[in-house]
Amino acid sequence: MTASSVLVVGATGSIGRLVTAEAVFQGLRTRALVRDQLRAGRLDDAVEIVVGDLTRPESLRAAVDGVDAVIFTHGAEGSEETIEKVSYGGVRDVLGLVGGRETRIVLMSAVGVTARTGMYNTAHLADWKRRAERLVRASDQPYTILRPGWFDANGPDEQQLVMRQGDRYHAGSPSDGAVARQRIAQVLVAAIASQAAVGKTFELVAEPGPATRDLEPLFAALPADPSGLDGVGDAANMPLEEEPQRVRDDLRRLGGDDSRR
Repeated sequence: MTASSVLVVGATGSIGRLVTAEAVFQGLRTRALVRDQLRAGRLDDAVEIVVGDLTRPESLRAAVDGVDAVIFTHGAEGSEETIEKVSYGGVRDVLGLVGGRETRIVLMSAVGVTARTGMYNTAHLADWKRRAERLVRASDQPYTILRPGWFDANGPDEQQLVMRQGDRYHAGSPSDGAVARQRIAQVLVAAIASQAAVGKTFELVAEPGPATRDLEPLFAALPADPSGLDGVGDAANMPLEEEPQRVRDDLRRLGGDDSRR
């Protein structure tokens, strides 16, 4: 499918603002889900604003209605309850509203999402991001999951984009990989139009070298995710049978199967 309209979830965040601008630049009809109308003033005038709250599913219907792509750039900090409601629950509820209508899904996750110990999983932040990834894979929608490195921690000579898989860097510092916010936004929007990016999960980092211009060869070189709930090469350290029952129920409702790993 070729998307012509996109909903950006988390549109007033540091990545979301860049994504909305890039989507407008690429000629997409762009809708922004915002919690606070006042913050929407920072967005491009061409962006359609819809006010809603990821913790109130009933407020999301107007945002989802009629779009053929969704880019998730949202996140949460604080208590585990807040992280679950926003980082995980927001993805679950938007996917539920999309239902069986084919919709291109692009989810921004994070480097370190499979690390179950250490700073990446403070308040189980990584666990809930990973569970959100699993919802996307279980939904049977055409998807891309991007796990960016540390925002804007790359050096001025580090402009060459690299897409890694397997999430094997868990030091909890920019040594795990870094990339500019603007490049993250460009890749998120480019994934909407790329058939080569469908069904793939990858970490996005920048290494020394000139700026990458053509993303298609990078998308095409990535192996697709295996049939199941995790990304290619991910550690098998989150057994489904040990997951909370509510998570297993959500996966089942979205098309997942308790037998999948």
